[in-house]
Parts: sequence; structure tokens; C-alpha cells
Amino acid sequence: MRFETRAIHDGQAPDPRTGAVTVPVYQTSTYQQNAIGWPREGFEYSRTGNPTRQALEEALASLEGGKHGLAFASGVAASTAVLNLLKPGDHVVAGDDLYGGTYRLLDKIYRPWGLRISYADSTDPTAFAAAVCAETRLIWVETPTNPLLKIVDIPEVAEVARKAGAWLVVDNTFVSPYFQRPLELGADIVVHSTTKYLGGHSDVIGGAVITSDQDAWERIKFYQNAAGAVPGPWDAWLILRGLKTLSVRLREHERNALKLANRLEKHPAVERVYYPGLTSHPQHTLAAKQMSGFGGMISFELKGGFPAVERFVAKTTLFTLGESLGGVESLVCYPPQMTHAALGPEGRAQRGIRDNLLRLSVGLEHVEDLEHDLEQALE
Repeated sequence: MRFETRAIHDGQAPDPRTGAVTVPVYQTSTYQQNAIGWPREGFEYSRTGNPTRQALEEALASLEGGKHGLAFASGVAASTAVLNLLKPGDHVVAGDDLYGGTYRLLDKIYRPWGLRISYADSTDPTAFAAAVCAETRLIWVETPTNPLLKIVDIPEVAEVARKAGAWLVVDNTFVSPYFQRPLELGADIVVHSTTKYLGGHSDVIGGAVITSDQDAWERIKFYQNAAGAVPGPWDAWLILRGLKTLSVRLREHERNALKLANRLEKHPAVERVYYPGLTSHPQHTLAAKQMSGFGGMISFELKGGFPAVERFVAKTTLFTLGESLGGVESLVCYPPQMTHAALGPEGRAQRGIRDNLLRLSVGLEHVEDLEHDLEQALE
């Protein structure tokens, strides 16, 4: 079956008892057991397993082309579960351009815990190869990256990971499995903030891990149950609902973003635009090779520095100033003081996150209305 069909049907068969075509919300904490040690349908306690969550996990695995899916209460909870595959003394190589929350988790939580962490140029597979050592157990990347929309060559970095005997983890949040499926390109584990494009409506917090690696799945699943950072059934249901329209939404996000990126690139008030769908993007060819679409995220730098940024965000009306991304509504974010504040001025400077950088999550409003909003804010 094609992607659009699987998004609607996989893991989501009509309810066998009532025939309901929508997966029910199993709002229960526990389940009647047939006898001691004999749970009915395999469900005994909703931290361990819930039918609504199971439907979501099966659907996510199908869309990413993996054997196993695991749902979590947030994207950070999903990332934490993956990092708990490791032990103190293990070494992680991470891309240098990452979501600030991932950087915070690595440097502020896991480094003091005992992980060794190195950062490599996200655009250069040889930099990852140079950074690995005998203790390297995991390579962590985003692609496209947040917030500079760099593209990681997944097959090349997967080969680096394979030679090092390490897992390659790819955060696929920015483009979703509709536009990119890292497992098919050689990655071992995919993580998502399902809050973003998978949920798609800015009304739920969630995360996910998808893999075909049996050992990784068993260990992450054990952690999921033991640590308990699972989504409730309503959250799982909301993300399931979002999956049904994922393909339709992503096509429109991309169509609007490409038009706005071209417009911004030509505007005299704009210094630079970061969008992999532009032929001017230094990795446009790679993006077109490993992705079927370029997504709805744009970053750009304004002439005039931070004062220009303040004036711009004060004037937008459709682009709401706020964190997060991937919803139907358009958002504008200032990474240096919002999503990437945890890096500090020096860390941001090292990564090229300048004080005039803005990030747009382009929504599904009419593109001419969005163009007008940007134009009047840029005046």
C-alpha cells in the first residue's frame, strides 16, 4: 500500500466489537485479567500497554518503514529513552546543528551522568568519521537541522556508524516520514517529536522512536515501561488523527514554504535564507536525492541585526511569535532566545546561529495572505 493509504489504515482497523471506524480512546488505567498471569488481549496496565497507544505505535512504524514503534509523552522523553541505551563512559558523536533541547539533554544531563560527547560538522561525513573512537556507541543527527536547515548525508554517516559499531539515530521531526525515511537510507533508529508535523494541530505533546533493530527495540521498550514517560490515550488518539492527513498537509506546507522562501531570498531587507528547496542552498542536490520534498521550515537572517528582528516580530499578524512548529498555523520563532537559548552566546556563535536569525514554520493559510504578512512586516 502507498503512504497515504497506510497513514489511514495501518494499526487502525475498525473496532472489532462495535465496528467503529476510528480507533477508540481506551481511557483506562487497568484491565480485567482472565486469571493470574493471564492478561486479556495482552493488556494489564496502561503504562505498559494501551490499545490506543498500540495503534499509534503500529501506524508510526509502518510510515517510517520500521518493524517497531514506541510512543512517548514528549520528543525529549523519546530522546531520553534512546540515550538510555548507553552507559557512563560511552561516547556519542552528534551533529553540530541540533534542537536546543537535544543539546541541553546531551550536555547538561548526560555529560554529567558520564557520557562523552563530541560534535561534528553536520554537512561533512568525514567529520563524523574523524570524531569516532573505540568507545563510540551512537551517532545522533537531525536532517534538516534545527535551525539552520543543513542536510546530513544519511547513507554516508550510516556507513561511518556501521564501521564504528554504533547506532545511527536520526531525528526526522522537521520533514516527517512523508518526505524522508531514514531507516531506508541506513539509519538504525528514528526519533520524532510527534508534537510537530505528525500531530499537526498544535494541540498535543508527544514523541516517538521507530526502529527495526530488535535489540534496540527490546531495550527501549523495557525503558518505556520502567520509566513510564508514556502518552495518555487521548494524546495518542490526537496524533493518530493527525497522521491521517499528514500527506495532504505536508504537500501544502511545502508549497507555501517554497514560494515564501523564493520571495524572501529576493527581498532587500533579508540577508540570507536557509531552505533546502532553494537551488541556492549549498546542499540542495543532496536534499533532493534523499528527500521527496523539502518541508515547511524556513530560517532567514535580517539586515539590521536584533533591532530589525524586534521590529519584524512586532509587526507580523499571521505569523504568531511562539515556539514549536509543524502546526496548521504559521509561527515565527527567534532561536537565539527561544529554542536555542540553552547553547549560550558562545555556543550559538560556534554553530553560526546569529542574533539576526528568525525561523518560520509555514502553515496552511493562503499563501498570498502569508506573503502579504511578511511583506508588511519587512517594510
